Amino acid sequence: MRPQQWVKNGFVFAALLFDGQLRFGEWDVIGRTLIAFALFCAISSSVYIMNDLSDIESDRRHPTKRLRPLPSGQVRPNVARLAFFALSLGTLALAFTLDQMWHTTLGLVVLAYFVLQIAYTFRLKHVVLLDVCAIAAGFVLRVAAGVAVIEVARFSPWLYVCTASLALFLALGKRRHELILLGDNAGTHRAILQEYTVELVDKLITLVMTGALVSYSLYTFLAEGLPAGNRMMLTIPFVLYGILRWSYLMYGRGEGGAPDEMVLRDRPLQLALAGWLVTVIFVLYGV
Repeated sequence: MRPQQWVKNGFVFAALLFDGQLRFGEWDVIGRTLIAFALFCAISSSVYIMNDLSDIESDRRHPTKRLRPLPSGQVRPNVARLAFFALSLGTLALAFTLDQMWHTTLGLVVLAYFVLQIAYTFRLKHVVLLDVCAIAAGFVLRVAAGVAVIEVARFSPWLYVCTASLALFLALGKRRHELILLGDNAGTHRAILQEYTVELVDKLITLVMTGALVSYSLYTFLAEGLPAGNRMMLTIPFVLYGILRWSYLMYGRGEGGAPDEMVLRDRPLQLALAGWLVTVIFVLYGV
């Protein structure tokens, strides 16, 4: 179920934070967002199980993935299949039930994410470029889930662009790490890696890294509803440093294969994220 990767579902809170509704006493919208976060943790875990079932043979040839419960034999495939159906169907049923209660589109967003992940597991991850685009779309849908459960007033579409650019940056970094780690055997583990080269991925990373920084910068002084004086631009240095630090970890230390672990392990990244979050709260909420 990879609970360490649930940190990715934190993108669900983007609407709550950037729409200015993360306030003491706003328990209804906070509670709805927490429930949406929990639903995405459950549905993403079902997807991880499905993905591991699909890749069980190739994972056994991977230097680290072979230690996962399914390829290592710690969990029987039938048990994993039962967990997959219980998690996926139960989560979808609950999401659509909440739709009826809250008059939202959360169920449709969760379903769209689930269908996208099925398409990714069995087809899109074998199509060059569409594989990383599908990963980015999954993050955009997480943001959309947060928008679906609350009534937003000043949430800017620019944040979808920022999310997609950042997710592409992370996905390409993971592809680069796999190419370097597996070397000549990369294609035997993941066939799509035969379509990529380190040189190509490096160029794509530069492109989307620039796009992520530019789109976020444009958001800080073009988005409607932000505090006067373009004070949100104060957060740009933290974003810039975070991107530069991530690039250093990729190119200088050869990391990038597990973005969630990098965030949980690297102190400078944590400080940049904390500084960005504190500044965003200060600008949006005046605290």
